[in-house]
Order: sequence, then structure tokens, then C-alpha cells
Amino acid sequence: MDTHETSAPAAHETAGLPDLEPAARRIAELLGPVDDGALDGPTPCPDYAVRECTATSPDAALPVLDDDWREVLPRRLEEVAAAWRSPDAWTGMTRAGGIELPGEVAGAVALNELVIHGWDLARSTGQPYAAGEAELRSCEALLAPDEDDPDRGGIFAPPVPVPADAPLLDRVIALSGRRPDWRPGG
Repeated sequence: MDTHETSAPAAHETAGLPDLEPAARRIAELLGPVDDGALDGPTPCPDYAVRECTATSPDAALPVLDDDWREVLPRRLEEVAAAWRSPDAWTGMTRAGGIELPGEVAGAVALNELVIHGWDLARSTGQPYAAGEAELRSCEALLAPDEDDPDRGGIFAPPVPVPADAPLLDRVIALSGRRPDWRPGG
């Protein structure tokens, strides 16, 4: 299923910068139906449970959800989106996950994390998921192997083969090393 959100682009998105707000809002909306019993459920990432479905560095300890996670996470998602609204956030160099990288790359990585982990959460909790085409194209560009680094620095699992005519969301998820047809228990 390849559904896309259709809304007017934000002013900074029309300037060529992705808008992280829709992806952040989508995750916040996914949190409501998640009951505490689902937090220990499986995700498309075999080493992680739903409660650990974050962008935590692979070298870091797995996150522990506080009791107020339903209030804190939406607020943090809003803060992430707000931070990337400033065009200055997309310039210069920054440090994330122990790696120094250009702001433009860090912003693309942040969007990718929201989109992919949002899909993980939706899939793990049996909820529908749709992402905007601009978001998906940004993720596709970031995740696509290139000739100089076909294994993408070992950051992602190898891409999963999907038909060339698969929906864009499925192709992006496959590029992240996940099976687009993944279901809990399946």
C-alpha cells in the first residue's frame, strides 16, 4: 500500500529543506493506541522490542521508558521537528551519534530515523502507516547504496530485494534492511 499525505509544504520545505514535522507528528499519533503490554513486543529489528524502537546508537545502552513516556515522547518529537525548522540547522558541521557530519546530512538522517522508526512502531503495533512522497524520496536518497560505499559504512543491514514496481514506502523500507512484509509473529 503506497499512500501519501497531501498537504501544502511548509515554507522551509519549499526552500528545498525537508520538513520533519509530519514524520514527528505521525509517530506521536502512533503512540496513543500502544498499550503498555505491547512495549515488550517484537519489531522488524530482531534485537529490539517496541520499547527500544528508537534511534539510539548501537553502542549505547538500550533506552528505558519513563512512566510518563506518553507525554514526554510527543513533546520531544515536537522539539526535534522545531529544531530542524531553522535553515541554520542544515548548515555547517554537527555531531550526532559520535560522528561529525554536515548539517544537511544530519537533517536527512534525522528525517530518515523518524520515517523508518515510525514504520517500525506502526508495523510492530498493527497500525497503518503512510509517509509523504518528499519524505520517502529523501530517505531513498540517503539509504541507496552507492558505488563508492555499497555497504553504506555498515550502518544499515543489506537492502532487502523487492520488485522494482513495489510501492515507494516498501522500497525505502527494503533499503533500510527491513522486510516490507514483516508482521509480528510472521
